[in-house]
Amino acid sequence: MPEVPRPAARPAQLAALQPAPAAAEVVRGPVTRLPVPRYVSLKGNEGNVRRGPSLSHRIDWVFRHAGMPLRVVGEFGHWRRVEDRDGAGGWVHYQLLSGVRTAIVQQDMVELRGRPDLNAGVIAVAEGGAIVRLGKCEINWCQISGGGAKGWVEKAAIWGVDAEEIRD
Repeated sequence: MPEVPRPAARPAQLAALQPAPAAAEVVRGPVTRLPVPRYVSLKGNEGNVRRGPSLSHRIDWVFRHAGMPLRVVGEFGHWRRVEDRDGAGGWVHYQLLSGVRTAIVQQDMVELRGRPDLNAGVIAVAEGGAIVRLGKCEINWCQISGGGAKGWVEKAAIWGVDAEEIRD
């Protein structure tokens, strides 16, 4: 009896069935299902920062700047673990936080420009430490407003937005 040849393996087709590498997966908080980490701001003029996620935990310090940008890095019940631009953090009750995006100007005398371009005209100058409202962001630039001025700054000059973040 003649031998019947076996069909050749098809590695190209088998390779095509392999799952594609996943893009960076977004980690979501167990309570809100919102991305963690994410940026928020302090709603009022004061916010107690506690050692743990309850009123029974000691207050380590108090944030005292309305609109201060904070980074949420954890969630537990009605509490959010936050960090400021220096990495100092603790637990804050969610009612003290707002989804309004703000940023802190990192350097002194940062130039706000009419468009996201170093050759664009300077509209105003922002002081280091100023809390500003965050608008649109491109790869290297963000639009901010505060003190009656609105313009574009280099993203590296502010804290409150991730380097790769794009905002419409």
